[in-house]
Amino acid sequence: MEARILVVEDDPDLQALLAQGLREEGYDVAQARDGAGALRAAAAEPDAVILDIGLPDADGRDVCQALRARGMTAPVIFLTARDAVPDRLSGFSAGGDDYLSKPFVLAELLARLQALLRRAGTGGSRAVGELQLDPAAHALLGHDVRVELTPTEFRLLASLAATPGEVTRRRELVRAGWPEGAIVHDNTLDVYLARLRRKLRDVQGAPVIETVHGVGYRLT
Repeated sequence: MEARILVVEDDPDLQALLAQGLREEGYDVAQARDGAGALRAAAAEPDAVILDIGLPDADGRDVCQALRARGMTAPVIFLTARDAVPDRLSGFSAGGDDYLSKPFVLAELLARLQALLRRAGTGGSRAVGELQLDPAAHALLGHDVRVELTPTEFRLLASLAATPGEVTRRRELVRAGWPEGAIVHDNTLDVYLARLRRKLRDVQGAPVIETVHGVGYRLT
């Protein structure tokens, strides 16, 4: 199933360009031109959101926070004319996953979008042991089994599940779990993987997260 992308941009020319480029890449595109429209359109549960910060009726960061408060876990790419470090950090704090400054090259936006969708596991369920990692449910599912995952846990498990039995290096997991520019302390990854292990420990058919000392982790 093609991924559905919500584009929230008040500039009609830029919005048309983005919509055309995304459709040419095979995406299903929904559009909105202000914050209120974004909140309405997000009810259709997009797989990702491209969100302008400078909307006519709201700050895009406030819109993102409202979407997160509603339970939306889809990745969000902010578009903005402001590129100062505090602006980027405020975007991440609001729940954004990436940040692209105007003007930008469409190819870069598409590459960033593809990377975020890949990290989120979008595109259907993925086998994880005898269970399925389901991006729509944001959970690990099986017969009479449902393991709820936080967004970060989901991204980490999806990254490990992409190459079962193979070692995923720590730096690759950090890139998968957290947005670019996020401050991730040395033990943060270990803490999240420990939580994942606890959730999977007593689930029949769930995989085991194995530590490969000095290298990374793998699913077995």
